[in-house]
Amino acid sequence: MKIDFNRDALLGALNLLTSVIPARTPKPILRCVRITAGKKDVQICATDLEVGADIEVGQAKIGEAGEVVIPADRLMAIVRESADDVLSLQAKDDSCHITGSDSHFTIFSQQPEQYPQMPVFDESTDMEIQLTDLQAGIGQCLFATAKESSRYALNGVLLEIKGKKLSLVATDGRRLARSVISLAAQPEGQMATAKIIMPAKAMILLEKIATSGKEVAAIKLLDNQVLIRCANVVISSSLVEGNFPKYEDIIPSDYDKKMKLSTGAVLSAVRRAALLTSEESRGIKLSAKKNLLVFTGRAAETGDAKVDMPIEYKGEPIEMGFNPQFLIEALRVIKTDEFELELGQSDRPGLLKSGANFLYVLMPINLS
Repeated sequence: MKIDFNRDALLGALNLLTSVIPARTPKPILRCVRITAGKKDVQICATDLEVGADIEVGQAKIGEAGEVVIPADRLMAIVRESADDVLSLQAKDDSCHITGSDSHFTIFSQQPEQYPQMPVFDESTDMEIQLTDLQAGIGQCLFATAKESSRYALNGVLLEIKGKKLSLVATDGRRLARSVISLAAQPEGQMATAKIIMPAKAMILLEKIATSGKEVAAIKLLDNQVLIRCANVVISSSLVEGNFPKYEDIIPSDYDKKMKLSTGAVLSAVRRAALLTSEESRGIKLSAKKNLLVFTGRAAETGDAKVDMPIEYKGEPIEMGFNPQFLIEALRVIKTDEFELELGQSDRPGLLKSGANFLYVLMPINLS
């Protein structure tokens, strides 16, 4: 096999693929990428057996067809440090040679036939969605997934189809984020009423795909897998097993304390009030009374902070404690200048809404 790569194109592909490579694995071959040169195109793929990505690399001149499996970290380091516009890659026997204008590297390779097979995306699709819309939806909920949980469903993002609406929902048990995306057409087949859970790793991959704003993501369900094709990238992912919580049951619908707030102003107030919190007093208090919202933070060994914000509010006074970082993460993904804050009793969750397509439920904390 012999290929002349445009360095920037190869680096862009490797930047995406290395996020698939597992940090630890008993199978050394999974620390590798497989490079396949056909008659007309070059494919590079990586997988951890649950999530995989297959990229067609542009700006590559094929001198000889073939395939090679080499360690991803070594290849990435060579390409990243190279100053050449073009890098030549040649595989022979059990080694791979990478040549630049003034450099030559030899990397020992593994047997291509031992590398896991990647699923193939045929021409049929179950659903299509603008990639930018999908990435925006992922950005508004991915942060709320559980980082480590024995309830595996909480480690992923729920995709739920209802008519021409796609809901993306994530929760870690202490907060919940939902983003709703409008579809151009109702999905077909089993995708029409699908409720599937995708691992966070696959969603991170989708969010990282470079886009010009015109790309369409084609989605297909295959048994316990989902395939997503976007331009020159195909992402494959096993679905997360388990039952996602009945999230609609915990979204409040009877609150009478409502206020419309400036997103930027609240973000600033929360950050400032949290400056004097500590590991022991991790929360900040929100106090709403007639036409005023007050943010306070306190650390017994340091002092306290207080930020006043004039608002339009004529409801009953209320005080609630929240984790400031959980508030900050939600406020960062709100795309509108204003959002609605709805509160009930002090022991019930707070509800943030931005337009009709984003909501965030946050459990209160006890600051006494």
